[in-house]
Amino acid sequence: MFKYFYNEALRKLVLGVGNLFNNVYVGKYDNGTLKEKNRVPLTYSPKEKFIRRIQETSSITPGVRAEITLPRMGFEMIGLNYDPARKVNKLRITSDYPPDENNNHTFNYSEVPYMVNFGLYVFTRDIDENLQIVEQIASNFTPEFIFQMNFNTINRKVNVPLVITGTSTNEIYEGDFNERRAVTTTFSFMAKTYIYGRERTGPVISTATDSIFLGGETGAFQGSEEVGEGSWGISGGAANDTPENTDIM
Repeated sequence: MFKYFYNEALRKLVLGVGNLFNNVYVGKYDNGTLKEKNRVPLTYSPKEKFIRRIQETSSITPGVRAEITLPRMGFEMIGLNYDPARKVNKLRITSDYPPDENNNHTFNYSEVPYMVNFGLYVFTRDIDENLQIVEQIASNFTPEFIFQMNFNTINRKVNVPLVITGTSTNEIYEGDFNERRAVTTTFSFMAKTYIYGRERTGPVISTATDSIFLGGETGAFQGSEEVGEGSWGISGGAANDTPENTDIM
């Protein structure tokens, strides 16, 4: 039942979500005129790690200590839950096209729907930079943003809705006046994605045999019935009808 495979479905989802927030900028204004614009770095990291890096200085060399540069953003995958509302027939097959020279094709069975939760964290030195980032992100979600993913060679251009489920902003103000100020905004997202099983290879069904016959001793139409696997029979008609002059509608 369980054989090793790795489609990288969750890994590609994490990369796709991170790529959405990889081009966020903050600007420096002087009397309403934009003077400078800088891209905000994005890192896959938990929120607690960022807060600790903000509050503590790191050692580059034994004699040099540096603080983390703000603004920065971090995101992480928090967890995933099965989504029964999007469940389909598990025997449904999705295959690639065209088949190879031996008339074989690669296919997999129905994907499993999951809801994957993400957290996005924004860290800035002042409130104005924080509001710039929040405005660029929040304006794209109503409350979902749909992007396409290529999960494997079979399941390509799959629409993945990313739904924003919550937002909160707070300021790290505890401590004395020597503590560094940091404004933090937390976004909560839910991606409605799929996890795919292993890929299989098999021949393409190119022909099918179906047998249809007319006949019967009674003059009343009796309808159609299944008489065997892959075969159907139709009986009835006028008393003097023959297979040659009976129409099948």
